[in-house]
Amino acid sequence: MKLAAAASTVHKWLALIVALPVLFWVVSGLFFTVYPIERVRSEHRMAQAAPAPVDVAMIVPPAALQLAQAPTKLTLQQGPQGPRYLAEFGEARAILYDAHDGRQLSPFNADAAAAAALAHLNQALAVRRIDYVTEPSPEYRGVLPAWRVAFVDREGLAVYVGADTGQVSARRSDLWRLYDGLWAFHIMDWRDHENFNNGLLLVSAALAFVVTIAGIVLLPYRLRFGRKRR
Repeated sequence: MKLAAAASTVHKWLALIVALPVLFWVVSGLFFTVYPIERVRSEHRMAQAAPAPVDVAMIVPPAALQLAQAPTKLTLQQGPQGPRYLAEFGEARAILYDAHDGRQLSPFNADAAAAAALAHLNQALAVRRIDYVTEPSPEYRGVLPAWRVAFVDREGLAVYVGADTGQVSARRSDLWRLYDGLWAFHIMDWRDHENFNNGLLLVSAALAFVVTIAGIVLLPYRLRFGRKRR
């Protein structure tokens, strides 16, 4: 019975300690299973544009671009307003060019970013606010600098557009923010919402494991005690 008494003590007191983390894990895990990740990412708000071929006869050759240095990567892509070149320079900022006349398009201003964000969506929305983002945050850790275009929308939709690339790099909504907040509780990283190897999570998981083992040890004693009472 000494083993049962020790297991009972461990199970009782450690269960009080880990009850809150376990509750967070269960509630957040249930939320994650209820909402499809595609909806969390607002993929249902994206415009489904058919791929448009690029007429190479109507574009300028790469040699005609006014490049101050040789790019590490040069990509010809189809944008909402037509074909364009994206020149990348390693750690330096990328530059976007109009492929029809070689005109430099980047860095995008607020109006151009709003137009790119609207072209990305499957419905017309009024712009509520536009912010220039230069530092990463829990809501956005993508390519910087970027424009955050917030819309008048019941889902709290905001679209991030790369200031140098003109590409939509993220979509955020109230559902995504709730998901991200629950994820922070789930992995116990309230600063960056990314590190699931932190010490607090490790200790909580280890304590929950000990509580589970203590409960398993107690199970035959509790079953035997129940049969004696009957």
